[in-house]
Amino acid sequence: MLRDPDLKQWNRIVSAQFPHLSIAQVTGLSVWSFGMAWSRSSSLSRVPEMIARLNDERPNTVRQRLKEWYQEASAKSGKHRWEWQVEDCFAPLLTWILSLFPSGGRDVSLALDVTTQQDRLSVLSIAVLYRGSAILVA
Repeated sequence: MLRDPDLKQWNRIVSAQFPHLSIAQVTGLSVWSFGMAWSRSSSLSRVPEMIARLNDERPNTVRQRLKEWYQEASAKSGKHRWEWQVEDCFAPLLTWILSLFPSGGRDVSLALDVTTQQDRLSVLSIAVLYRGSAILVA
């Protein structure tokens, strides 16, 4: 599945940073994050198109693989279905980000965001501000 040398390298980095994830979970996370960074989009049409070009695959094949990666177990095909527990990645992601800071993470800026949907739902997001970007960590 990973033919592009840069994507393979990124997969190795992600695997080292998230050792608790399975090979399939690491591969999905690597492909999604690499595709979002290079296509500058998180769209379920743009990311697969870019990855398909890199790996000489059909966009619909990549799209279906990426879609199944984040779906709940009941929506997936096959015998070895798992559900993505994104909160299990918060601590390893934050540790990784903090290791990138020259101060070792002692001087960190955080952004808190509350998004509400009418009066039914509120989502609190926490992001680390790093090099002009906000990296969502929880």
